[in-house]
Amino acid sequence: MNTAALTGGTPKISIRDMTLVHVNEERRQSNVAVENLTLDIMENEFLCVVGPSGCGKSTLLSAIAGFMQPQTGTVTMNGERITKPGADRGVVFQEYALLPWKTVLDNVALGLKFRGVPRADREAKAMEYIAMARLTEAAKKYPHELSGGMRQRAAVARTLANTPEIMMMDEPFAAVDAQTRLSLQEELLRVWNDNPITVLFITHSVEEAVFLADRVAVLTPGPGKLREIVEIDIPRNARHWDTITSDPEFIALRDRVMALVRDQNG
Repeated sequence: MNTAALTGGTPKISIRDMTLVHVNEERRQSNVAVENLTLDIMENEFLCVVGPSGCGKSTLLSAIAGFMQPQTGTVTMNGERITKPGADRGVVFQEYALLPWKTVLDNVALGLKFRGVPRADREAKAMEYIAMARLTEAAKKYPHELSGGMRQRAAVARTLANTPEIMMMDEPFAAVDAQTRLSLQEELLRVWNDNPITVLFITHSVEEAVFLADRVAVLTPGPGKLREIVEIDIPRNARHWDTITSDPEFIALRDRVMALVRDQNG
């Protein structure tokens, strides 16, 4: 998406003055994870969120997913307040979360089964997303028979098969080796370009964020607040790891975001 298209539209997700506190009742302790955070995520935008450890990146995702409720402020989707998890929001975690006793096909079709889609229809739809993830030959295999990268591609296919309005990804490639991670990043962009959807992507890697995003939201050290949003104007067809690391624009954007993350003064 061209970042110019992100201005003037109606937000898919709108967060206003959100404060979220983690409370440990057993220890009678509390920790402010996110404080007075305001952020919009636009329709079909690919937004990456970066920041120091403990700045509330995953907490932000949990609030949008409906797993946690803020103490103050609001989180809305299409103008409606988010109060619980819903099928309109899909989540891909760092852990693959595939059911080990089910095949790739059955894992990808699982959400459709829960929604009452007839078996033939759900398997046909699941196979479409399996093919999109380039896993057709692995459709009948079980998770233990797949590489880490293939398992995560299956997790993405499962999420997309449920046709959510937003896909949230919490450091989804952190558990794979470096080469596989680069490959998965390119695969994700290919799938996203073929199947545009709003994406919130949480990562510790500045390079990963700049490579993937339309915009990068940088959070301050905890409690997390929005420090700055950096627009990434690199054309999508130029985002290939074999060439982009020598691109002056990529280098400048990466260094700018890195400087924001490293600045601990908030």
